Amino acid sequence: MKIAVVCGGLSNERDVSLSGGIGIARALRGQGHCVALVDLFLGWTEPYASVDDVFTTEDDTGHFAVGANAPDLDAVRAMRPGQGLVGPRVLDICQAADIAFLALHGDEGENGKLQAYFDINGVRYTGSGYLGSALAMNKALTKTVLRQAGVPVAESITVRRGEESAAMPPFPCVVKPCSGGSSVGTTIVRSPEEYGAALALAFRYEDSVLAERFIDGRELTVGVLDGKAMPVTEIIPKTGFYDYKNKYQPGLTDEPCPAPITAAETAAIQSLAERVYAALGLEAYGRVDFIMDKSGVFYCLEANTLPGMTPTSLIPRMGAAMGMSYGQLCDRLIQASLKKYQ
Repeated sequence: MKIAVVCGGLSNERDVSLSGGIGIARALRGQGHCVALVDLFLGWTEPYASVDDVFTTEDDTGHFAVGANAPDLDAVRAMRPGQGLVGPRVLDICQAADIAFLALHGDEGENGKLQAYFDINGVRYTGSGYLGSALAMNKALTKTVLRQAGVPVAESITVRRGEESAAMPPFPCVVKPCSGGSSVGTTIVRSPEEYGAALALAFRYEDSVLAERFIDGRELTVGVLDGKAMPVTEIIPKTGFYDYKNKYQPGLTDEPCPAPITAAETAAIQSLAERVYAALGLEAYGRVDFIMDKSGVFYCLEANTLPGMTPTSLIPRMGAAMGMSYGQLCDRLIQASLKKYQ
């Protein structure tokens, strides 16, 4: 197959996307596919006689390590000033491909806008469509849908810029951007005195902020592939919480898979993950994050429509527990995604 691996972009998870995109491109070439690796924002700047040449270009994708902090997006914008989201020749390359593998994360890749753009322009792509992507990206909307589906979620309030004094959440709480990812801009707030600084940090990234009750418990996550739950993974940061640094710096978090929970607990959380996937209208694959409190109740934190595919990411770990290599997993994600177009 001819596959366009689309990564990069202009979200705070740009570096995560680049790391995952490079790994996916290398793995798909190893599976015998013809692959074009393209940055959504910077586009394809190398000359070519025919767009088909892009898929036969031999390049060394190398390795991209995710840093401890989110990238400097102003520096990236300066590389192509005054332009829109989609870089030069990106659409041409994706239209020439059999499918676009979306290795994107954050607002631009997961809020449904790019999916709708590709739908309009006849591009087939991996993952969920525009509606499921939009619902899952906005954590406040996600909570509304999941409550109606009978999935437990933590109590929360949504705070908009300029309305900071309108309501106070319960303490302790977790303050985070409403549509953010990779825990960028997220703070655990223990007292009202810390609340203002946490809001200020979250408002650096968007105008709507979620403040939800902090649940003390074990963090667990479940991938869903083609509607069926994958093995459960537990997330155990060695220090602090599962923030950007702990997510992407090797060795800072233990992630046993399958998680050391009972068979009954495993069945219960996998059933909930499948219910979340269906309630939000997700397609092909996704990952659902939970907290299990001290009494054994599972609370859904969020759903990820394009989970990370870096060397430290969770979906590849779950695939390995199912006996799949990284390359085989990438192929499975493509095959599951193609069902949308049958």
